[in-house]
Amino acid sequence: MGLMDKVKAQATVLAEKAQETARDSKARFDQAQAKKRGDVLLRNLGAAVYLERTGRGTQADIDRLIADIRTHESEHGISLTPESPDQAQAGGVPPQGGSPEDGSTDNPPRRDPNTTTQV
Repeated sequence: MGLMDKVKAQATVLAEKAQETARDSKARFDQAQAKKRGDVLLRNLGAAVYLERTGRGTQADIDRLIADIRTHESEHGISLTPESPDQAQAGGVPPQGGSPEDGSTDNPPRRDPNTTTQV
């Protein structure tokens, strides 16, 4: 096998790897976009339920969002569980320091910017 044949074979292998990497990257990007869309749909459903329960929304809005979520779920799947502890905290679990109600937070008390401290 000549030098040019070896170079050509190497270039072919590299081109195939580049194409495979591009396909994998596109698949991951599409998956991330679908997850983001699912998250938006679920957030909007929560907002629509809140609005309906407080007399500012309609059941029709909720039904439309549920239909959109079902369509999205059949096409992409959907995850209803948190993926990390940060997401669980966003759902109402107090941070590690405790909660303000029991006085056990690690955060210093908030200062009123309109109050001066005398030295």
